[in-house]
Amino acid sequence: MTAAPDHVPGHILIVEDEPRLAAVLGEYLQAAGYTHGWVADGAEAMAAFHAQSPDLVLLDVMLPNRDGMTICRDLRAASAVPVIMVTARVEEIDRLLGLEIGADDYICKPFSPREVIARVQVVLRRHRHDPSVALLPTLVIDEAACRASVDGRALDLTQVEFRLLRTLAAAPGRVYSREQLMDRLYADHRIVTDRTVDSHVKNLRRKLAEVGGEEWLRSVYGVGYRFER
Repeated sequence: MTAAPDHVPGHILIVEDEPRLAAVLGEYLQAAGYTHGWVADGAEAMAAFHAQSPDLVLLDVMLPNRDGMTICRDLRAASAVPVIMVTARVEEIDRLLGLEIGADDYICKPFSPREVIARVQVVLRRHRHDPSVALLPTLVIDEAACRASVDGRALDLTQVEFRLLRTLAAAPGRVYSREQLMDRLYADHRIVTDRTVDSHVKNLRRKLAEVGGEEWLRSVYGVGYRFER
């Protein structure tokens, strides 16, 4: 089968204990031009990873014998391969974010297989970028001077807005909860509310809009924010 022209094919490792779901994902991945492997037991995940050298891992959170979060930490210690976590429990999202285990994205069950393929393509495109230009060529962040500009046009940012932009832009696609952002925005760890973060995001969006970057800050309902272009 010929791969779709808008992405480079790769090999995907599916770590999922539901055979029917794994089979459906495999069919959609194959139709999109990817090869894939599958393991159902968490204890076999790392051996399969080393044997198959996948370009991306689709990793369920709830697995027999070894949970997905532990596996993700093991993967991060061994490789920079992108990982998309899959969870059936909405409450797991806060744990995925709060533990900072290194996953590149997450998907909640039930989901559309087409959505999974779209996420795989986005994560792989982002991961395959040259690291020297991954921060977007038009955005320049000068950490030493605490300044940022887009196409040479300076952004008039407060110190908190600068830290917010620096944090989000340094990890495109990663979702940060409001609590995580609060920890990074205030060096003195002052007590602030979620709404304070929302207010800073609103102001930063307004300033980015002046240089054509209003869509770079994306809201993730019920979770937080991410930087994406």
